[in-house]
Amino acid sequence: VDGGGPSPRRLSVGLERDRLAMLLAVLHQHAGVATGDQDVFVNAVGGVRISEPAADLAALLSITSSLRGKALPKGFVAFGEVGLAGEVRPAPRGQERLKEAAKLGFSVAVVPRANAPKKTDKAFEGLTIHAVDRVDEAIALVRGLD
Repeated sequence: VDGGGPSPRRLSVGLERDRLAMLLAVLHQHAGVATGDQDVFVNAVGGVRISEPAADLAALLSITSSLRGKALPKGFVAFGEVGLAGEVRPAPRGQERLKEAAKLGFSVAVVPRANAPKKTDKAFEGLTIHAVDRVDEAIALVRGLD
């Protein structure tokens, strides 16, 4: 959201403010997406408190989609921890997360390369899985899904 004054607001419900600040810094430093003049609002659905770093990639991609004014694709899911150097780190139980996403009807997943399945498995049927190593790669990939 365009900032209305000299100090843009950062409001986070459900995601720690320090985590949001780190994600915005990584977004600027490693993907060239500046948010310094933008108000940024993050709200976890249903008032859920997100303490797991595996939600980093999803939050970051949601922020970039908002800045672009384009929604993430229907049936989209993402997970992975984002590091200070812009790397996307694996999440615990990555295969289980993907199987559950497929079962719930998600059709596109962006995940850390280490969490991507090594072989085809019927449990992932209907789910196109994109493996990434870095945040800039994930952002470019999502832009290509438009």
